[in-house]
Amino acid sequence: MSARASLPADVTLYWLPLGAGGHCIRFNGRIFEALEARHQHRRVRDLYHSALQVRLGGQRFVIEMTPVLGNGGTDRGVVREGPVGFRLLRRSPLFRYEIRRWRDGTIPDLVEAVGGPHVVSADVTRAREVLRLAPLVPALVWGRDEARTGEMWNSNSLTAWLLAGSGHRMETIGPPANGRAPGWQAGLALAARRNTSRQHHATSFG
Repeated sequence: MSARASLPADVTLYWLPLGAGGHCIRFNGRIFEALEARHQHRRVRDLYHSALQVRLGGQRFVIEMTPVLGNGGTDRGVVREGPVGFRLLRRSPLFRYEIRRWRDGTIPDLVEAVGGPHVVSADVTRAREVLRLAPLVPALVWGRDEARTGEMWNSNSLTAWLLAGSGHRMETIGPPANGRAPGWQAGLALAARRNTSRQHHATSFG
């Protein structure tokens, strides 16, 4: 076995209740879900926000999408930023989010994660690919459907895009029972488009 293949590696998914640690966000999320459930004629479900942890060769990284405002000057491994709500407001930190690939980072309210850590893979190739893809995620407007996937872009979109793009079996990955992860399908849809585009490019120049 090669030294590379023997490196410890895993990709771990955490499901956090939407608004964990913040009563305002949780309350607004419940209102949003109640309206969505009524419109779709279904039962109300629990809403979740997702975050990833990647271990590779003795190093540990946290990958998450969070607001820019209130994060201070700490080096959080920010690799990408995007607008919140409207592109015209993106100059203000009030209306920007950041994507972190934070070495030895922390996930706020991790103790509230439902079901604890979910290890979705344990191999070097997928772990390395998740880390490589983090700076390449589309910087779409949070809370809107710019890509016309039928669902808004948010933190769950980031997680789904990274996992699908790095070769994970997405049919086996999803939120806890009776839960919903708004934005998840948007990430899957854009990852599928990216994969199709790459295959087409390879065929055209093959």
